[in-house]
Amino acid sequence: MPMTDRLRAGYGAAPWHLVVVTAAIVLAGWVALRLAGEATFGRMLLWFVGAAIAHDLVLFPVYASADRVLRRLVRGRVALLNHLRVPALGTALLFVVYSPGILRLGEATHQAATGQDQRPYLARWLFLSAALFLLSAVTYLLRRRRFR
Repeated sequence: MPMTDRLRAGYGAAPWHLVVVTAAIVLAGWVALRLAGEATFGRMLLWFVGAAIAHDLVLFPVYASADRVLRRLVRGRVALLNHLRVPALGTALLFVVYSPGILRLGEATHQAATGQDQRPYLARWLFLSAALFLLSAVTYLLRRRRFR
């Protein structure tokens, strides 16, 4: 078996794809270093590697398992599955971005910097999450009604 066929079988794509993705990551890293003007390259590299490891070893298994359970529950109804995935992704991304406020981490620092309290963050996140799921449910029902 030629080397390119083995790479395609192991990697899942053509060799040029691996080269382009690697080049894009290197370019993005270089741009981030230049734009941020970060002199402590080691800390940034450590944070990036830590984030990649945390995603691959913690987050990916969690959301892959949740998706597997969800697929079993809806049994082949792809449209319904996607109408559950999208608001779940939006909710998760909102939580990741606003988790310090939602979990009230650094309350004193936040209060000193903004003059505002962190109490509304949790209620607002829950409201936005409910709105995302409600909007998705209404969209699903309208699409289902239209195709009947």
